[in-house]
Amino acid sequence: MTAFGSSTGTLPQTSDLPQHVAIIMDGNGRWASNRLLPRAAGHKAGLGAVRAVVKGCAERGIGFLTLFAFSSENWRRPADEVGFLTRLFLSTLDREVDRLNRNNVRFRVIGAIDAFGDAVCERVRAAEALTAGNTGLTLTVAANYGGRWDILQAVERLRRAEHQGPIDEAALAAHLSMHYAPEPDLFIRTGGEARISNFLLWQLAYTEFHFTDTLWPDFDDASLAEAIASYARRERRFGRTSEQLQQSD
Repeated sequence: MTAFGSSTGTLPQTSDLPQHVAIIMDGNGRWASNRLLPRAAGHKAGLGAVRAVVKGCAERGIGFLTLFAFSSENWRRPADEVGFLTRLFLSTLDREVDRLNRNNVRFRVIGAIDAFGDAVCERVRAAEALTAGNTGLTLTVAANYGGRWDILQAVERLRRAEHQGPIDEAALAAHLSMHYAPEPDLFIRTGGEARISNFLLWQLAYTEFHFTDTLWPDFDDASLAEAIASYARRERRFGRTSEQLQQSD
């Protein structure tokens, strides 16, 4: 099992275009409430924003897009909403996977998805297998995922592998759920909240954050462009000084 280097151990290559964008898609329920609609309507409307962002990332040549769809804490929501989200996930897989495959998108899911039942697991594995050879954008959906869970399961995998020698960053990173992707360059959270909510705790160590009041169903390609433009204006130092960056140019 291989892993990309850690930003705390090596200096990543950077450019004005992020290689990996990670998004918490927040605000579906409030979008619906503002329109006097049930929360389910907001989740359905949010699918349009997912399509727009996937298309926008693919067209820009961004290699990785990771979407936080359902956290390990979201089980605390009302049972009818959790059930609806599960059914929506199933129906979306049935409708969208062929389109992703036609557009050379590789589809992955991270998280403890066994909790959703056999039907979800079977469709996820089939979708991953269908798109495994695609070479364009890698779209990862985090479902029943938590950053602390991710670190703990990586430690458990190391234990089961009877790892020899010291447990360093590289050893642990190779067992994280997203070992196949570089750390996110740009993290976006919609809906006006300014926290990461147990998402990719290890991987976000040196990620640039972009928070927006835009509710997820209203997040479109122009919103994505604004976030990328904000990212391009950042000076990514990874512990160095501005003077060191100028000398390395």
